[in-house]
Amino acid sequence: MISRTQISFLRDKNRLFALNGLNKMNAKNVYGGMALLEGVMMQGPKETAIAVRRADGTIALEVEQRKDYYKRFPFLKWPLIRGSYVLATAMITGLKALNKSANLAMDETEEELTTFEIVVSMTIAFVLAVLLFLVLPTAVVHFTSGYLGNVFMQNVVEGIIRVIFFLLYVYAISFMEDIARVFMYHGAEHKTIFTYEAGEELNVDNARKHSTLHPRCGTSFLFMVMIISIIVFALLGDGSLLYKIISRIVALPIIAGLGYEFTRWSGKNFGNKWANILILPGLYLQKLTTREPDDQQLEVALTALQAIYEVEAPA
Repeated sequence: MISRTQISFLRDKNRLFALNGLNKMNAKNVYGGMALLEGVMMQGPKETAIAVRRADGTIALEVEQRKDYYKRFPFLKWPLIRGSYVLATAMITGLKALNKSANLAMDETEEELTTFEIVVSMTIAFVLAVLLFLVLPTAVVHFTSGYLGNVFMQNVVEGIIRVIFFLLYVYAISFMEDIARVFMYHGAEHKTIFTYEAGEELNVDNARKHSTLHPRCGTSFLFMVMIISIIVFALLGDGSLLYKIISRIVALPIIAGLGYEFTRWSGKNFGNKWANILILPGLYLQKLTTREPDDQQLEVALTALQAIYEVEAPA
């Protein structure tokens, strides 16, 4: 028997793969995005746009020019290095975007969040993430290593524990109303980017029919990072618990770089049989982090992309 969830996934997957040829033919620039609190951030080669649905129903829009450090520091484009750079800048840009979206979405009677409050909240979240997804799995395997065999097998078990923790975490937070809405905006972001990549007019009717699953999604990137970490951590060898924790933290930029290169490769080879097979687990995982958006949420995502597409569209 095929479950309702599997049927939904297969329908999205088939829609997604069917658009591949059209995507490659019509997409002129590469756009990415991020779901925010009652909004969406879109990034293009030159501009960043944030669109947020205010409490009164209107859409607030802010557009900023992206700083191009590649011209000043060409080495940032080197393989592996560019992955760490993109991840670091994405975290900074995402932090600023979350700050803006939180303040823009608030009612006028509510007190705006300060940058300091947002930074503290994000720092606490980052530390907790390191403890939950890196330190705890490493500690569990370290103290049970005598039952697990060689170092590689220990890292396989550690990776499985890490994936299980991640899935349970995402599943648990999905019951929070605010997070559920963020997941809906995440789906709106993907549908909007697919509309552009299909060469269609950026409107709600066109966006609605597209999939909420996208091969370049950050969720797929995180999943691939967890898989790559199994191999990289195994190469670090055995040692004390402190050595394992520190070495894994130090190795994170390398793992992020490898994950980024895989994401770029999968995006370019999307539609290739082997590429499709490799990205399927990440696509399936997106069923947890995306939801079908409503038309108002699609309108917000479309507003963000239209703002920078109008600036960057080729003549």
